[in-house]
Amino acid sequence: MLAKITIADYMTSHIMTLKQDADVSVAIKQLLDHKITSAPVLDSSGKFIGMFSEKDCMKVVLETSYNQGMSGIVSDYMSKDLSSVGAKASIVDLAEKFQQSNVRSYPVFDGNNLIGIVSRTDILKALVSI
Repeated sequence: MLAKITIADYMTSHIMTLKQDADVSVAIKQLLDHKITSAPVLDSSGKFIGMFSEKDCMKVVLETSYNQGMSGIVSDYMSKDLSSVGAKASIVDLAEKFQQSNVRSYPVFDGNNLIGIVSRTDILKALVSI
């Protein structure tokens, strides 16, 4: 039964996104204000180009501690080489993927369209609720 439940059933579909040229200090504040660990980054035409995560924020904070000032844009710090998941994939398969990686969330695609984001917490909620 669990294998038949898809990522689309538990992903977050109302996602906060960031623009590639957004100021990193503003982006960090947005992640904190929304209590999320990462956000998809979009280019000027709205195409997904990366993720900006807590780990990326740590890079910003460390650099600013050395340089005495927080500056830069999201595209300077975001993660670009990413895995993604399909909306119709099994949550069990994704649970295994989470277990084998340090990634805390994945962008969810339906074909070429970004339709959501799924986190470890989303999968735990799914597994516990069944």
